[in-house]
Amino acid sequence: MISFTVPVCFAQSFHLYGGKKSKNLSFKFIKNLIIIPVTINGKGPFNFVLDTGIGIMLISDPSLRDSLELENLRSLKITGFGEGDELSAFVTPSLIVGIGNNIYGEMSAAILKQDAFNLSSYTGIPVHGLIGYDFFSSFIVKINYAAGMLKLYSPSVSYIPRKGYKIPIEIEERKPYLTASVSAEPGKQRDAKLIIDTGAGHPISLETDSLQPYKVPEPNIRANLGIGLNGAISGYIARIPFVKIGKYELKKVISAFPDYKDAAGKFQSVTRNGNIGNTILRRFSVVFDYNNLCIYLKPNSRFRDPFEHDMSGVELAQAPPDYKHLYITRIEPGSAAEQAGLMENDEILSINLKSVNEMGMEDIYDLFRSGNKKSLVLRIVPSGSNQPEMVIITLKRRI
Repeated sequence: MISFTVPVCFAQSFHLYGGKKSKNLSFKFIKNLIIIPVTINGKGPFNFVLDTGIGIMLISDPSLRDSLELENLRSLKITGFGEGDELSAFVTPSLIVGIGNNIYGEMSAAILKQDAFNLSSYTGIPVHGLIGYDFFSSFIVKINYAAGMLKLYSPSVSYIPRKGYKIPIEIEERKPYLTASVSAEPGKQRDAKLIIDTGAGHPISLETDSLQPYKVPEPNIRANLGIGLNGAISGYIARIPFVKIGKYELKKVISAFPDYKDAAGKFQSVTRNGNIGNTILRRFSVVFDYNNLCIYLKPNSRFRDPFEHDMSGVELAQAPPDYKHLYITRIEPGSAAEQAGLMENDEILSINLKSVNEMGMEDIYDLFRSGNKKSLVLRIVPSGSNQPEMVIITLKRRI
């Protein structure tokens, strides 16, 4: 979950050059995040998360300030979800930002003085920032999750998907919202106003119901739900009966329930109920049309896949600078990992005899939610030791 509030200085946009009306752009999909290559002032490319929950371009890697030779920057404070105080950042002057070939824009950005997200360790590749509204407001954007491909259309093109189902949206504070029918407990349902958040890896997050926390269903598990600008967001994970978006109903959906103090309690003036993330969005081809206040959804081959949460109980990170060492950073109490004797700071070398260096982070997490009672063989180097050993972990569905 990535969300923040920062002043916006002036209108900014991207343009397709060379007379083009559309453009294809491939992306990496890692840990349920869309990552695209971005150049800044002719330097790069840098890896940026494509995040509809971001109102202004955010450079999360402070070292880019020196790399881009930016001077005489104005400071500001940024607030966002998570524990801790507001963060300090710089506001840049106008930057020339390129995406792929023939896509350029002139815009300002915020540069964090400290990397609050640590997305590089989370994804296993260097990640330098996030970009959202300026990109999505500049084009009609089709996201083909299955193919790992974006198709961008000039707003002058009257593009309407032949088989897409149209969903109205609202744009508030440079973020898109839709209204979905949500059943948070059996036999009950109501409309929920949700941010459409491509920077969120979970299916759905339910923050507040009429300025009160949602009742968390049973069974549930205590979990670290993600990172905000002010640190970790804690809360619960549970299943809800269904989420219905337009004519599409998704059943037994995994939902995050952030602690009220970390989320809605900080923003009582914001009239929303939560957000919808990539674990739901990736079940469709999605077309964003901000100018006409709508999105289009077309189910893909993942649409009927069951929703599953991690069954191992581990959180992982890959260490810079080469991101070739995979460490356990957290163990969930009562989880399969704890029962197998795994510990924080253990290094994982291989899974089922395949080196983790031959696997992406998304492949690893897919294995860790691949089946209740399924056994995986891990080769690890225990924390404080130099001697590898084998550990068998038997996955356990907890919700």
